[in-house]
Order: sequence, then structure tokens, then C-alpha cells
Amino acid sequence: MTANQSDNGITVMAASRSVEETMDRLESLAKQRGLTVFARINFARDAAAAGLTLQPTQLLILGSPAAGTPLMVAAPGTALDLPLKVLAWQDVANRCWVSFNTPHYLQQRHGFPADLLANIAGLEKLVQAAIASGQA
Repeated sequence: MTANQSDNGITVMAASRSVEETMDRLESLAKQRGLTVFARINFARDAAAAGLTLQPTQLLILGSPAAGTPLMVAAPGTALDLPLKVLAWQDVANRCWVSFNTPHYLQQRHGFPADLLANIAGLEKLVQAAIASGQA
């Protein structure tokens, strides 16, 4: 896996912090920018509660009803992928990775008008700010 790898509509980026720190930072930046954080799922904690082991893995579900609703109006199936999701996980080498669906993939998958891409295009910059080594 390499930084900024994109495969099948998924962008994957390396993060220099732990999964927990990366997701804390992403959640904080999202809220600062006026986005709604709908949920944060800690899959590793849930696995442990079931007696299973999983490397640190968390999912943040976030978005903006003002931005997402026009996409769902244009193509109701878009609601399957909205709100947006960002996944952070730790690999066996203890490296943190962050991934999300690319806006172009979502547009191709659901067929909403290309001019609505701008409504979700900011996700990549948000993730980049969250994984940047300095303060954003």
C-alpha cells in the first residue's frame, strides 16, 4: 500500500499518527468546519467485546445535510453512501492508513449530476488536514 493509492474508487492515505489520534483529529476538524459527525465506530473495541481480536480500526460517519441532500434528491440511491465515511486502520506493521470513497466514484456509481461533485469534494482536503504532521 502506498500513500494516495486509489483503487476501485477508494483513496488510501498513510497517516503518521495512531488510528485513535487520527480519528480524534479528523472528528475535531470536521466539527470545526461545521460538518455533522453522525457516528464513530470502534470496530476493534467491538471485536474485543465479542472475544475477537482486530487491529485498531475505526469508522467516522460525517457530512452535511445541506450538501448531501441535493445529491440524494438528484439520485436517491446516493443515500446508500451518504453520509460520507472515513475508515482508519492499523496494519500488521503498526502503520495507520485512512481511506474513503472518491467523489468521482460516488458520482459514477449513483449518476448524480457532475456539478454536485463540489458538495462532497472537500472530504479529501479534510482527511489530508487530519493526517498532516503539523497542526491544521
